[in-house]
Amino acid sequence: MNLEVLQNQFITDIKLKVRQAQYEALKAVNVQLISLYWELGMAIAEKQTLGWGKSIVPTLSKELQNEFPEMSGFSEGNLWLMAQFFNEYHVDENLVPLVREISWSKHIVILKKCKDSQERLFYTVATKKFGWTKDVLVHQVENKTYQKYLLNQTNFDEVLPESIKKQAHLAVKDHYNFEFLAMADEHSEYELEQALIKNIREFLQEVGADFSFIGNQYKIYVGAKEYKIDLLLFHRKLQSLIAVELKIGDFEPEYKGKMEFYLSVLNDTVKQPHENPAIGIIICKRKDRTVVEYALKTSTMPIGVATYSITDKLPEEYKALLPATEEISQKLMSLYQNHETK
Repeated sequence: MNLEVLQNQFITDIKLKVRQAQYEALKAVNVQLISLYWELGMAIAEKQTLGWGKSIVPTLSKELQNEFPEMSGFSEGNLWLMAQFFNEYHVDENLVPLVREISWSKHIVILKKCKDSQERLFYTVATKKFGWTKDVLVHQVENKTYQKYLLNQTNFDEVLPESIKKQAHLAVKDHYNFEFLAMADEHSEYELEQALIKNIREFLQEVGADFSFIGNQYKIYVGAKEYKIDLLLFHRKLQSLIAVELKIGDFEPEYKGKMEFYLSVLNDTVKQPHENPAIGIIICKRKDRTVVEYALKTSTMPIGVATYSITDKLPEEYKALLPATEEISQKLMSLYQNHETK
């Protein structure tokens, strides 16, 4: 190896060390800041219970801003958020350990947009675990990722390696909102596919931040015969090819067999040695959840079955389909425990 190559590698290694140090410093600052906000919130909340009234907060805000002009975050509104943060989080034994795990700006998003304790737990853990930015977090909340995570129908627990199982659950939704297509309710599979290709940026935003587009009508070959996959994507964090089949009607059990065939060929002929097994997503207009459950039960290939709509509303039946509180807790704690072992 020549000197120039060695020098370049040395510089690259040093840059990596600097970035890591910067990241660790930012983490330390975040922990200290959240700890401070927690203490301030607790102090304000305690004074409120003593009957001090609301006037103490604007007074405190003014004094802190005068005393520490170099620090932001002491506005009256932010102080009230600190008090709300403490009041609503300190009574929840699952949320308290996570208080210092993400930044204040992300906590505010979750605090304002999520009122359910378990929903807050989900977004806090997922933000930390998968490195969501504030904008990605907002998109995930508005896109109802929590509900879709609880409801998604896949066989990932049975067939995927433990190392990517939880990430895969989050990567595949139970329902996709294609309102950006502005299509008529009656359309063909070809029209749906072409509309998604023409709006590829919006489509990738809907499926998730880590997806990239490889091609549509992607050709694979078995013997002398050619087959075409509607959409082929790649998920960077999963390091997996994602085959997508689009159906404009109800889910049918035979769709599973066709997807298994595609995934088998992709694994043998397209997948790179360092990549994880290919994953299939069958997106239908409608599905009978019991039919899907039976169809996936015997599959050895990782497949998820989802629905889509071209309106901005989550189907009303979702509310009735959400599992019982105990089952939700078990699923969220499984995600949390997986996070803790990383």
